[in-house]
Amino acid sequence: MDKYIGKMLDNRYEILEVIGRGGMAVVYKAKCHRLNRFVAVKILKEELAQDEEFRRRFRDESQAVAMLSHPNIVSVYDVSRTGDVEYIVMELIDGITLKDYMERKSPLGWKETVFFALQIAKALEHAHGRGIIHRDIKPQNIMVLRDGTVKVADFGIARQAASNNTYNMGEAIGSVYYVSPEQARGGHIDNRSDIYSLGVVMYEMLTGRLPFEGDTPLAVALQHINSVPLSPRDHVPGIPKTLEDIVMKAMAPQPANRYRSATDMIRDMENFRDDPHYKIDVAAVPPVSAVRTRAPEETQVIQYSSELQAAAQRKNAQRLKTAPVVEEEDDEEEEGSKRRLSSSLIFTILAIAIFAIGAGFFIFAVINPFGNDKKTETETALKAPSLVGKVYQDVIADPEITEQGIIIKEKTRIYDKDAEEGEILSQEPEAGENLGEDKVIYVEVCKGAPAMEMVDVVGQTSRQAELDVKNAATKAGITITVQTQEEYSDDDAEDTVIRTVPEKGEELSDGDVVTLYVSMGPEIPQKKTPNFLQWNINDVTRSEVEKYGLTMGSTTEVESSQPAGTIVGQSPEPGDMVDENTPLNFEVSKGPQLKEVTITQVITLTPSEEDPTAPIRVVVEVDGQVAYEKEHDPSEGTVSVRLKALEGDHEVHIMENGQTISRETVTFQ
Repeated sequence: MDKYIGKMLDNRYEILEVIGRGGMAVVYKAKCHRLNRFVAVKILKEELAQDEEFRRRFRDESQAVAMLSHPNIVSVYDVSRTGDVEYIVMELIDGITLKDYMERKSPLGWKETVFFALQIAKALEHAHGRGIIHRDIKPQNIMVLRDGTVKVADFGIARQAASNNTYNMGEAIGSVYYVSPEQARGGHIDNRSDIYSLGVVMYEMLTGRLPFEGDTPLAVALQHINSVPLSPRDHVPGIPKTLEDIVMKAMAPQPANRYRSATDMIRDMENFRDDPHYKIDVAAVPPVSAVRTRAPEETQVIQYSSELQAAAQRKNAQRLKTAPVVEEEDDEEEEGSKRRLSSSLIFTILAIAIFAIGAGFFIFAVINPFGNDKKTETETALKAPSLVGKVYQDVIADPEITEQGIIIKEKTRIYDKDAEEGEILSQEPEAGENLGEDKVIYVEVCKGAPAMEMVDVVGQTSRQAELDVKNAATKAGITITVQTQEEYSDDDAEDTVIRTVPEKGEELSDGDVVTLYVSMGPEIPQKKTPNFLQWNINDVTRSEVEKYGLTMGSTTEVESSQPAGTIVGQSPEPGDMVDENTPLNFEVSKGPQLKEVTITQVITLTPSEEDPTAPIRVVVEVDGQVAYEKEHDPSEGTVSVRLKALEGDHEVHIMENGQTISRETVTFQ
């Protein structure tokens, strides 16, 4: 049995059962006795708790998730440590993983895919806005509730964007099907890595299959780095083209070609959801269908690098060694054989001549014994000049560029608060790289510093206010983060916006944060629960309870060794701080459960003086209840009466012909 089952953490969380196990921690169902609700408690595994690195990573997760509060992210209630036990308290989710859901319904329709993907993207938007990159987006880490709400869970390998964002493949072998190329290489990652993983999840939802599969994690990682998957519509032809473009743009191998942010991806998905004829800018989407020459079930391999490239090259070399050799059959007559021999002789002579010419060219043009200093093709290749930071209009008119035949093409224009309007923000190829034969450089140009005036959302519901602010930001071309802060208010209805920071009319720029202060309604006074344990329930009156600011709740009888009527439990518990007028419920003892005992009472018959032979009626009462009644002949002398009662003391009253013979307390045992 698990050592934590039945244990109480911080005298508050009672561990009930194991509900999940991960690489670093075990998740338990627990009861919070302070708030009387069930929660999930995540405890770092004991064997890992001895390692400072694992404890650090667990604390990193705690810090990461504690910053997040969003309806599409599993809520964190508490982060604590008891002795050597480090744990996180989270909301208990009543649902299944998206992976389980897909296994039951795969593939999903495009509308359901967009419905789920939008919620995941909004969770990422919230996390990215606080500098948190999830790093492990996959269906197994996404919970689907009964009402269709999606919640992103398990920030176990999350990192803050300011930290050292390199990725260890060993951390996520189980997640290799969803990792971005830069994650697979162990390189630097940012929010676009999460966007790539979301694209893979959408691909799987739409098609019922993963974009890349292989016999080993390395084989799958190689494909993420070096391959472009078949388009979703090759698997399911009915998928809308625009939705396919959204998925493939999210999964672009180069981060620069993906969505810049979850907000941009949300905008395209919402526009497509509202208008199925909506089209997106597909300039950054790899031209999959146009270049495919393989069978539909294959993937196209592009350039690889580093150790993964070497592994693939070794595999290809082995394949070449075992490739079959096809021998041409000789089905001609002898005369044909002679013609072929003659042709072969001519071919041999020509080959020798070409070799001689080539050797001469090599000696005089390459080795050059006379000192010719002609450069190689690589040395004379035209390099891309540095354009970043220069003004686009100046660059396209610069003679030093135009006279070399270099063409500058504007790929896109975006807002940037740190650059001037018209300034070049990035270029492809980068400065110093070789230009292709077309000598084209694609540039990203600044549209200017984005800005908008804060809209008036006071009095609206928190959800509507958040939508209005984000829609206004989208129209202005900026990305902002909206966060909520709850506070009590006697004048504003619950869940309505009381005020905002910044206020209506103030200027907002790209990357700014808007705080919505949302009403929780009037503040309810807190009362301390009195202690009625061991009181008799008959002594606890309604007025006695109400003087503490509480109300009389329910009374439930329970088995107990305490005397009947004794209060053996109460909820809320003594000392708890609760809202005024909270019902106080009691558990009352039924009393000890006693066994029934039989005793024998011997009664001496007393004949009547008037008629000694007259019958005598004997009556015996136990605690006022008749237990024996019968007439006897005086000649019997004595009568033995068997009496039954629960163990303990009882009053026994004996009468003959209506006259009391004895009344005494008898112990039944």
